Amino acid sequence: MPSIDEKKGLQRIQAKQQRAKAFALNPRAGEQVCQQLLDSKKLKPNQIVAVYWPLGDELDPMPLLNRLHELGHQTALPVMLGAGKPLLFRTWVPNDSLKIAQFGTYEPFADKHALKPDVILAPLLAFDRHGYRLGYGGGFYDRTIENLRQTKSVSVFGVAYAAQEMNQVIKGPFDQPLDAVVTEQGVISFNP
Repeated sequence: MPSIDEKKGLQRIQAKQQRAKAFALNPRAGEQVCQQLLDSKKLKPNQIVAVYWPLGDELDPMPLLNRLHELGHQTALPVMLGAGKPLLFRTWVPNDSLKIAQFGTYEPFADKHALKPDVILAPLLAFDRHGYRLGYGGGFYDRTIENLRQTKSVSVFGVAYAAQEMNQVIKGPFDQPLDAVVTEQGVISFNP
């Protein structure tokens, strides 16, 4: 009988293929996601919003990140502190210099202020209608979300192409549920 990690590994292969196809069909979906989230009225004014820096064929959240900054939200990007540790979020504004980090992503320099976000916009490989996301396997976001939820109210929205939806994401004991997923087709809420 395969372990949860083995099952997730197989599901990740399928999810990466689905995402690559979605990206090829609509590489500019980030602008549509931006509009969907803003139209949904899910964000309150002046929140601290953490967004990821896109890699490869991930849905590009940069149009949303720039727009949130324009609307007066404090924006932040994740910083990896090492394996087994939660993420730290540091302030980001357009045109900030960033340093290259693990896995080829970019993050703010250490002189930027650390923030505890009110909203996290999280990358993912797949999601389901039960509110779970399939991540990359490092547990960074799940660990971070769990820690933050112990100290404050934080909303977590997955950012994805609609084609990244699966019937059921394989869930492990440490996986944290999402509050919603934002796609180019709309916002799917799990917690009203």
